[in-house]
Formats: sequence, structure tokens, C-alpha cells
Amino acid sequence: MKEDVDCIKSGWLTDNAIAFWEEWLERERLKEYPKADIVLLRPSMSFMLRQTRDPLTLKDALPNFTRTTHIFLPINDARDVTIAEGGSHWSLLVVSVVDRVAFHYDSLRPTNSQEALISSEKLGILVGKELKFVDLSESPQQENGSDCGVFVCLQMQFLLLSRLLTAQATDKVNMSLGGKLIDAASGRKQMLKIIEGYRKEGERRRSTFIPLQHSGDVPHQNDLTPLGTPMSRMEGQIEFQKYTWNRGLQIVSWKLIRPLKALSLDVVAHA
Repeated sequence: MKEDVDCIKSGWLTDNAIAFWEEWLERERLKEYPKADIVLLRPSMSFMLRQTRDPLTLKDALPNFTRTTHIFLPINDARDVTIAEGGSHWSLLVVSVVDRVAFHYDSLRPTNSQEALISSEKLGILVGKELKFVDLSESPQQENGSDCGVFVCLQMQFLLLSRLLTAQATDKVNMSLGGKLIDAASGRKQMLKIIEGYRKEGERRRSTFIPLQHSGDVPHQNDLTPLGTPMSRMEGQIEFQKYTWNRGLQIVSWKLIRPLKALSLDVVAHA
């Protein structure tokens, strides 16, 4: 949606924007490490986990954490599920299941400490382990009121790619971000560049598609090569489908289309 792209340019990131970033990390970066068992939980699932009294009732809705080593959760301070686009701050919770520790990175400490603690306790019940909650005092701090979501995305990228995925099995991984500079402006540019790349690729593929025609030279709107793939399904186009969820929230399906293969996920947008 246009508002989701606009928020990346200069505003407070929506659930959709953060979920898009997680999808990109999974599809373009995490896939290079097939043996890694790391879960990037979507904002919708993180929010639902915190709001659900008995987290065990969510087992069928959440990923299977049996072999998972680490879980990333975007944390939002929204508390009233009846308010669309509720909350005003994002932070990041990274759970090391193998070490039984939950690390909390808050760029406006201690704004989200309570929400992160509750999420940690509920996730501990799900994985069957008591987790030690660590609210990291040296977390990089933002300088305005709108960069928290960008901090979450960039911290997620750094911890995933530069710490966890580069470590050997026997290494002790330093999860501190003390002294780490977070350049939110550059992060926004990186996200917009990725989106623009998908858009241009979609345009390029549209220009190379040649419609098939039925007998009598009458074109049919669904007959587009290859294999009759509709143009609305081509790579680069972000397609949204809305479904009603709980108490005014919505499920949105993002589809980043690749040749002959659609990638889709569910994220929450407060409508």
C-alpha cells in the first residue's frame, strides 16, 4: 500500500513495512544458510502472542519451535486491540532458545520493557523453557520520535547476518549492540531501494510478456505467457489481499512474485 511505502520514507513504520523487511531477510539472506533454524516472527504473531492469555492455544498458528535456536520478535507497545494502528513505539526481542535468554533492544529505553517481558514469558511457555529476560542498557538510542521501527529492522539485520549466521556452532555470540551506530536515514534508503528494485523488475517482465490468442485471433485476458501467468502475478508487484481478523485488525497478504513461484506471507495491518 502507498501509506506503507510512504512511512518508510520518513515516518513511523507500520506492521506491513516491518513484516516486508522480515520477508526480504528470509527470502534473500536467510535462505543462504539452509541449516540455520532461526524464526523471524511477524508483528501480527508477536502481538497476538502477548495478547493471548494461554500461549499454548497458539501452537497451531505459530511456527514449530522444536528445533529453533533463535526467535526474533518485533515488539509494539499497543495494548488496546480495538484501536486501529495502536501503539507508538517498536523495539526488538531476540530469544536465544538454546541459551534460554531473551535479549531486549529498545531505542527509547525503558518504553517497551514491560511488553517485551510479557512476550518473553509467554514465548518461554511455548518453547517449554524458562527464559532469562535481559533488557540491554547499551542498546543504541534514537534521536527522534519516528525511527524506532527502522532501528528494529537494522538491528535485526545486523544481529542475524553479522552475529548469528557467521558464528560457529561452538562460538559464544556477543549479542550486545553497545557502541553500534544505527544510521536510520541510510536504512530507509536501503528499504526503498529494495522496493524500487522489485518495481523495476516487474515493469521489465511486463514489457517482455506477449499475450497468447485464441482461435479467431481474439485475445483472452488471462492468456499471458509463460504458462498463462496473469500479469498481476509478476515479480516486483506487491499485491495486497485483506481479511478481517480480530477486533478491527486485518490480515494482509503480501505477495512478492518471482518467475513461476509466488511468495506470500501474512502480516497485520491496522485498518
